[in-house]
Amino acid sequence: MRNAMKIAGLAIILVLAATVLSSKPSTMHSMQGVWELQSFSNWNGDTIDTIAKAPGYRQVKIYYNGKIMWSRWVPGDKIGRFGYGSYKITDKELIETIEYGDFEMMQALDTMRVFTFELDLQEDTYSQITLDLEGNPTSSENYIRID
Repeated sequence: MRNAMKIAGLAIILVLAATVLSSKPSTMHSMQGVWELQSFSNWNGDTIDTIAKAPGYRQVKIYYNGKIMWSRWVPGDKIGRFGYGSYKITDKELIETIEYGDFEMMQALDTMRVFTFELDLQEDTYSQITLDLEGNPTSSENYIRID
């Protein structure tokens, strides 16, 4: 009888552990999906100036299973821009590590590969905010989820 109770208790613990470990994280704090740039913001002290993207300008980021791919198209520019790498998020930060990209991106990666932003993530929008050395916001890119 004791062995049966121990086995039943162990089975319950295993079922509960499996349920907790296999449950999906909340989609509210997930970057997974396709995002398109909508605007840029610049801070000057407490003043924020938000500017819509130029007509025809497109920048899209795809986040999936810890990987990121982004591309940019600027009208009149014959050279596009793209990059690929990995990402992780915390409650407050988005950290992108770019592994490779087009020629221009690879030249930029000679000086910096890891990009850390303050993250303002909502259900269907997010802002990646650049901070100065003192932790004050200076600029942001503002995205909307398109898929």
